[in-house]
Amino acid sequence: MKHWIEAARVRTLPLSVSGIILGCFYAMSQARPNWKIFTFAMTTTLLLQILSNFANDYGDGIKGTDNEDRVGPKRAIQSGSISAEAMKRAMIITSLLTLLSAITLIYFSFKGAHLWFSLFFLVLGILAIASAIRYTVGNTAYGYRGYGDLFVFIFFGWVSTLGVSFMYLKEIDPLLILPASAIGLLSVGVLNLNNMRDEVSDKKAGKNTIVVKIGGAKAKTYHYFLVVSAMVLMLVFALLFDWYKDSDPEEFNFNTYLFLIAYIPLVKHLKTVYNNKEPRLLDPELKKLAISTFLVSILISQSLIYFLSDLVVQIVNATIIHFK
Repeated sequence: MKHWIEAARVRTLPLSVSGIILGCFYAMSQARPNWKIFTFAMTTTLLLQILSNFANDYGDGIKGTDNEDRVGPKRAIQSGSISAEAMKRAMIITSLLTLLSAITLIYFSFKGAHLWFSLFFLVLGILAIASAIRYTVGNTAYGYRGYGDLFVFIFFGWVSTLGVSFMYLKEIDPLLILPASAIGLLSVGVLNLNNMRDEVSDKKAGKNTIVVKIGGAKAKTYHYFLVVSAMVLMLVFALLFDWYKDSDPEEFNFNTYLFLIAYIPLVKHLKTVYNNKEPRLLDPELKKLAISTFLVSILISQSLIYFLSDLVVQIVNATIIHFK
């Protein structure tokens, strides 16, 4: 059990649900709460991330990418704690559980209505499962050709945040594209850190990540762009959301900007990356950036919960006045 928990790479799980949490609470701030959608969206996403971690362990393990040159904790197949055959079986089981959870999520979201929406999300779920596996598995694994960043941005940012919000609202709110893109960029930042750390070993193994293609120096600049752009998008979202929900635009709502607290570790992280001379020492920064992304999501969601509770109070008061 200990080896399987390690193979699931628990430290990656908070990052995977950041977009889901933000998308759910944004939708519920529109007064459309549905905790069944929230529960199965979280379950599906966590299973999908675990599947991705198992697949990465399997793909890099059988290809020899995980070797003595790799920095960071040893993978399960690399260390011999789990066999390739056992990992392959685990991938199949996790894929089936993910699909079952996704189907349940789709049912609670659309039920008998919106058949085309149900079919679209079913196809999207199957594509997400396939993408989680194909990142490192197979001769045409897209992670070995430098497309990992694009897929992470799409699935961790847009699909998770906008997708789960659509399940509530049955429409896409253009304003939500801003934080969805920010979560996607920060998630790509975590992947970029991983690739910066493993540049030497990836290059030897023929894993042509973006970092391998552009080099470590340009990868640093790329990293600054990812994190700073995400910070800007979050701030613009907060300003527009504050203006949208506040009848008095001159009143400053501190609660809406509480997420700026998370900018402190983000700025410190950028400083660490800037001063870094040895990519291998970037390993601890993966966890820090992932947790910072999760913190941003939680703090923004907290402001949405505040707005939701305030909206409920207004509705109750209006109902009391109506009956009086």
